[in-house]
Formats: sequence, structure tokens, C-alpha cells
Amino acid sequence: MNPTASPPCPRLLADIGGTNARFAWQECAGAPLTDIRVLLGADFPTLQQAIHRYLADLGRPAPGAAAIAIANPITGDQIRMTNHHWAFSQPAVKAEFGFATLRLLNDFTALALALPDVPGHELRRVGGGVAQADAAIGLVGAGTGLGVSGLVPDGFGGWVPLEGEGGHVTLPAATVRERLVMDGLVRRYGHASAERVCSGQGLVDSFQLLCEADGVTAQAATAAEVSDAALQAGHPQALEALNLLCAQLGSVAGNLALTLGARGGVYVGGGIVPRLGIWFDTSPFRERFEAKGRFQSYLAALPVWVITSPQSPALLGAARALNGR
Repeated sequence: MNPTASPPCPRLLADIGGTNARFAWQECAGAPLTDIRVLLGADFPTLQQAIHRYLADLGRPAPGAAAIAIANPITGDQIRMTNHHWAFSQPAVKAEFGFATLRLLNDFTALALALPDVPGHELRRVGGGVAQADAAIGLVGAGTGLGVSGLVPDGFGGWVPLEGEGGHVTLPAATVRERLVMDGLVRRYGHASAERVCSGQGLVDSFQLLCEADGVTAQAATAAEVSDAALQAGHPQALEALNLLCAQLGSVAGNLALTLGARGGVYVGGGIVPRLGIWFDTSPFRERFEAKGRFQSYLAALPVWVITSPQSPALLGAARALNGR
């Protein structure tokens, strides 16, 4: 797409995660997002059927342009989601709906694009000092999977978003109990990636492995049940699993900050952390974020913000991508 040309209007915007599919309508570039809907991905056999439902609910035909942020690497025409059963061909989707313009991008790349526009009242700071205005920014987020991205300055007052799959890096253990969980994950999956702990399924797996090691019956079967058992009932293994998730997320975020030189700070998105509220602020996250030996003081100065937006800013990032920004 020519970045200087205006894409057709109106436009359909989507933020597709492993659990939810969020849609919005935008009349033209720069206009506010309207008609935001959240559909459960499991209710639809394909992405196309979810789009058809959204358009039918609005009573509108398909627009001329669409931007879809999706929890998956974008490496070619064929898309097969890592944490969901949807698979599709980009040209086939474009042809089915008659889109003149279709833009696909990773969901956390879209979220990164939106970071400069997230209002201050939708952010909660978790430690650190003052962000440097012209420095790189990091982004992590635990949900159905683990998203990792960031922004680097382009040298002209703008930003370049990162498209990667940092959630699948190998996860190191810092304690005996973490080693126990990592060994269990390797037995189950063959690789203990960061996402295998820092995600909803990761929380369940960690809880089950800790219960197994302690000879306790693991009764919670979902991430929400483990979180409730930890925060409402004080279940020892559930609370340990939740603390382990936050600690490892801190390690991943600290690694990202060092890799990018993210003196512009680090943002935490995804579905899990915002739901933990201020409990997260006293979790092991910040301690492990800074636990980098000789670079502890470097990281201690970097601010971290939890994104608390009621609607995913990734939809706005998808719009910006459609504008060629």
C-alpha cells in the first residue's frame, strides 16, 4: 500500500486474540472509533463468519478497507493462529468481502502503535522514574498468549513498531520452585517458553505442577479459577502460581527493556494483569524486572505502566497501520 495514499472509507477494524475478537467501525481516517463489539472466538468456526456477524449486527455492507490486528506472526498469505483454531488466506478474505485495502498486522504491533495516544488516566504506574521522551519503549502483555513488542524512534519525530514473537523465547528459572515448573513444562510441551508460564494456560499449568509436587489435588481448572483461589481464598499453590507468573513477566519485561534500551519505559497490556488490579503492584513483578545484577540501577529508573483501558487500544493501532503510520 502506498503510505501517502488515503485508504478507502469507511473502514472495518479488528483486534483478534486467542479468546476474543474485537471489532470497530471508523468512518474515515482520524475519525473516532464507533460500534465497538466483542465476540467470543469460540462461537465462530472462522474469522470470516465472525466478520459477517459483526456486519450483520450493524446492518451494513462490508466497507472498502479493513485492518486486522491478530495474535499471530504475519509471514505470508496464509495465516494459522497459534492459540486459536482460525486459519485463513489473506487474498481469500479480501475477495470474500470485496475489500479494496486489507492490512494484517500482529496484535501487539497494533497495540504498540497506539501507545503514544493512550490517555494518562488509562495508565497505572508501577515504579520507576521519568520516561525519556526520545527513547525506545517496550510492551509486554499476558493473556491467552504472551505478546511482546515495542516502539523505536525513527529519527524524525515518529515511531517504528516492532513485529516479533518474543513470547516464545526460552524462559529461565531463578528459583528451585521455578525450576520444578520449567521441568514440568518441558515434559508436557518439549519447550518451556515465556508464554508457557505468562499466559492463562500457563497459570493453570503452573498451578497443576505445583500441586502435583506438593501432593495436593488441583481443583481449579481455568485461569480465572486459579486467580480466584489465589486472591479470594488464599490457596497456597494458586497464590504461588500467580506470583510466579508475575515474577516471570517481570523477568521478560526487564530483558526486553535491556534489549531495546527502553528508557521510554515499558507498558504492560494483555487480559490478565489489568484484572489483578493493585495487587499486581505488590507482586514480584517489579523486583524481578530490576533483578539484573550490575544493571539493577539502570532498570530501577525505568517506569512501567499497566494499561487499564476499558477497550483495547489495539483497534486504534490497527487504524494507524491502515493510514500507513
